[in-house]
Parts: sequence; C-alpha cells; structure tokens
Amino acid sequence: MQGLVPLLVLKKGEAALLAALSVLLMGGAIIYFEWVPQLALLAALVLLLLVGLAKKVAFADMQQRMAAAVAAAMGAVYLFFFIGLLVSALMMSGAIPTLMYYGFELLSPHYFYVSAFVLTALVGIAVGSSLTTCATLGVAFMGMGDAFGAQMALTAGAVVSGAFFGDKMSPLSDTTGIAASIVGVDLFDHIRNMAYTTVPAFVLTVLLLWWFSGSLNHADLSRAAAFQQQLQATGLVHVYALLPLAVLVGLALRRVNAILAILATVAVALGLTYVHSSPSLAQLGAYFFSGFKLEGDFGAVNSLIGRGGIQSMFFTQTVVVLALSLGGLLFALGVIPALLEAMRHFLTNTARATVSVAATSVGVNVLIGEQYLSLLLAGETFKPVYDRLGLHRRNLSRTLEDAGTVINPLVPWGVCGVFISHTLGVPVLSYLPYAFFCYLSLALTLLFGFSGLTISRKTDAD
Repeated sequence: MQGLVPLLVLKKGEAALLAALSVLLMGGAIIYFEWVPQLALLAALVLLLLVGLAKKVAFADMQQRMAAAVAAAMGAVYLFFFIGLLVSALMMSGAIPTLMYYGFELLSPHYFYVSAFVLTALVGIAVGSSLTTCATLGVAFMGMGDAFGAQMALTAGAVVSGAFFGDKMSPLSDTTGIAASIVGVDLFDHIRNMAYTTVPAFVLTVLLLWWFSGSLNHADLSRAAAFQQQLQATGLVHVYALLPLAVLVGLALRRVNAILAILATVAVALGLTYVHSSPSLAQLGAYFFSGFKLEGDFGAVNSLIGRGGIQSMFFTQTVVVLALSLGGLLFALGVIPALLEAMRHFLTNTARATVSVAATSVGVNVLIGEQYLSLLLAGETFKPVYDRLGLHRRNLSRTLEDAGTVINPLVPWGVCGVFISHTLGVPVLSYLPYAFFCYLSLALTLLFGFSGLTISRKTDAD
C-alpha cells in the first residue's frame, strides 16, 4: 500500500495542517465527548474524504485505497477471531484459573510490593487484559495493602506495572495483537523480540520494589486466600490443566505460525475440558462466541474468568479496520508521504527513527489519551521509514508497545489512567512515580535505539 503513488501531492504545510486537524478532531471526540475510538476514527475519515473531494479526488479512488490498506492486513483481523477462541478454551479447560491459583502461592508478606507486581504480571499474561487485572486482582491487593499499612500509591504502582507487563507480553492481549498486525510481523516473533526490553524492565522493577519492601511482616493475606478458595470452588483448578499453556509456549518458541499454534492449543484445551466437565455442543458454541461463563456465584472470580469468545474481539477488530482505512487514506491523499519527506533529513539512522516513533506514540497518548491510536497512527506512519533504513519491522512494533501500550496508564486523562485511578482509588499522579515498569520500558527502548543493541535488520528471507 505504501508503494502506491499518492493521489495528491501536498505541500509540507498542508500535510502538517491536515494531520494536526485529524489528531485534534480525534482527540476532542475521545477526551471531551467521550466517544469510543471507532467514532473518532470515522470522524477523521469523513474529514479526509471531504478534503479529497474538495481537491477533486474521485471518491472511488479513495475508497479503493482504504480497502487496499485493510486487505493488506486481513491476516491480523482473522487472527483476532482465533484469539477469542483461545481465551475461551483456556478458561473452560481450567488452564488460566489453575495458573492464577498456583500464582497466589508466590504471595509473600515480607515482599508485598514485589508479590503484587509478580502476581498481577502473571495474571495479566493469563488474562491478556490490564484493566480486568486491575479491576479484580488489583482491587484485592489495594485492600490487602490498606489492611496492614502499605503505601497505597506504591501498591497501585506495583499493580499497574504488573498489569501492563501482562498486557504487553500476552498473546491474548489486543494491544499486542494490534502492534504486531499493524506493522505486519508474526505475533510470537513480536513477543519474543519485546523480551529484550521487557525482561530487563521486569528485573529492574522487581529490584526497585524489593528495595521498598521488607517492612510489612504482619500482612493479612485473607483476601488472597479467599481468591484461592473461590478459584478452587469453580472446579477448574487441576495441575494437568496447565498443559495447553505449555503447548502454546512450546509452539511459540519453535516459531510455529500464530494461528496454527493457537489452533493446536485450543484442541488440547478442548480435550481437557471434557476430562473434568461435559459441556453440550450448544454450550460450547456459546462459550466460543460470547465467552466462557461460570455457573454460580464465585465473587470476583466470575468477572476474572468470564472472558473470551470471538464476540469480545469485535471492538478491537473494528478499531483495526477503521485505523487501517485511515492510514490508507492518509497515504493516498499525500499527508504521510509529505510529512516523511519533511523529516527525511532527520530520519537517517536507527536512533533517530526510534526517538521519532517513541515521541509520536507518547505524543498521541498525551494529546488523545488513547493507546490504540498511539499504536496505529505511529505504526502506519513509520513503516516505510524502517523499510528504507533496512530495519526489521519487529523493531518498530517493539517500540510502539514500549512507548504506546505501557504509557497510557501514566496519562491522567488517558482512557487507562482514568479507569485505573477510579478503580484503585489512587490518582494517576500519585502512583505514576512508582509504576516503574512503564517508564523503564520506554527508557530501555530508547537506550537500545541509540546503542543499536538488539536492533535487527531485514534479510532477504524477510
């Protein structure tokens, strides 16, 4: 799509003005009118279409370019269907409930903040949703912290760090899928490459939180015990239920295609489901479409486990389709080509490209408060830059997550920041200094961009 000749040739000033108007329109719609991202993207699309018509560009040509941009990434749209199936399968087989149950065994009163970070990270990977993790396990940790005098801001920072570690590294996460799909790299290749910045950030966060821990020796762990009891009561906790997760990790390490790995994992999980329960085909169809549902009241566990289904992916899929359409139209009308041409003298090496991507992702988060758009807009804009510099696009997708996904909870008016501050009862600016993982990820991606460490280049096979 980027190789096509633009339908318009804009001056640099015109392109900058049109880009600014598009961002302001989306930002105003999301921040002031509290529109969902889909409506904000549609508003920007309408603006660009009107500009194109005013410039005598045929509507059919613009429509074709939008469709071409979506077609180029249809594999990603299909991938989200399979992720929805995977989440349901891992829930109904007991894989995720079992992982959570044994994860609570790691909870240590002597290292409460470290435990909060590690456990929310573990559950975040299993669930694939930072906000769900914060709203369930995060609330439980806030209650535990309050019970024995922990610092609430520090506890919230540990919870946010762990939740967004999981959101960033989970193959079930929509942001992880979007970052990989918008750039055009394999999902598991993207996750493996993120380990270069994520693992050091994880270790440094543990060390920082450990430095603050150690004084809470009389912790009341009754809430954690209650979570474990609720999980056990579901009848889904079995040691053998961890097998699907082992299959998924093993296939990912062997670089098996993401969809094939997911299908194999679903098959194993489905087999285990019938070992400890016998859902009818009608129930199975309902689980795979609308998500797994527990029968009975198990407290907070209900909302934590009641997830999945292809229906849960529709929101993300529509955002991706509209954002790809917007990217195609921005290229077709000459906006992105003109802006890239203006920056061409600056974007001459890896360090400058990394800084530009990070600044764009952070800037969209701050201006619009939306993490999806920070990934999508920066990803679409800088793909041709990385191609021109001979850099593998996995470097771009990693920077998008390091500067986009994990930064949104640090923005007081951002979607994640507003939700988390309300849910945990701690203002964003209070927990921001302690959300170590979030800004360590950004710092490390910039460091590697300047040093060239872990930066991979394109080969003939790519």
